[in-house]
Amino acid sequence: MMLLDALLAVMVGLSLGMLGGGGSVLTVPIFVYAGGFATKAAVAMSLPVVGVTSLVGALFRARSRNVDLRVAIIFGGVAMAGAYAGARIGVLLPGDVQLALLAVAMLAAAVAMFRRSARSESAPVRSAASVDTRRLVVAGLGVGLLTGVVGIGGGFLIVPALVLLMRVPMKQAIGTSLLVIAMNAAAALLGYVGRVDMSWGYVGWFTVAAVAGIIAGTRLVRFVPTRALTRAFAVLLALVALFVLVERTGLLA
Repeated sequence: MMLLDALLAVMVGLSLGMLGGGGSVLTVPIFVYAGGFATKAAVAMSLPVVGVTSLVGALFRARSRNVDLRVAIIFGGVAMAGAYAGARIGVLLPGDVQLALLAVAMLAAAVAMFRRSARSESAPVRSAASVDTRRLVVAGLGVGLLTGVVGIGGGFLIVPALVLLMRVPMKQAIGTSLLVIAMNAAAALLGYVGRVDMSWGYVGWFTVAAVAGIIAGTRLVRFVPTRALTRAFAVLLALVALFVLVERTGLLA
């Protein structure tokens, strides 16, 4: 099982490195079904894993100037407030409710990915100064709340938001998303520490494996067709979401 968990951790890192998201929506089910942890512990433990891994990925992408710091500060700052509030709410929710919300978020992300893959990536780029700040604040708060409640970094929501609201080029959107994810995860973790028991040893070695995956992912992404990869991962997200709904919540049973 340790080998399986390590391979799954590498997959989490690969997803973050190549798509700028997806690590957290996979980490929680992995901790629940492969690691055997309770849902609330899995949600809390996913945050440091995804946060550290995303930060490493953002640093690698910053070297190639694929991180927009201004956008990250604007979007991430608002999202951090929502993430902390969401974590305080998540502590109070039953584990099955958190998993159900996670599954719904995964299905929504899968649909968004399919739609994004069908769009042209040649849309005109505009500056951060021209963005509708009110829409950006609402989007940031929404992503942050979801991060805290169900323990996801929100990358599959952040990337489309950056592309749609701020017309950030795709490569920069992925890199910027990683930095925002790290900020969100840190804020959400503050809402769980001391309130949920976590296995820090498991978190530590899982993070090391995930970091190895994101380093590989940042190097491999230049060789893999983005559209094909996005669609394939959207299918994976949908399948995992349906599995969670059927096996854990019984909503589709």
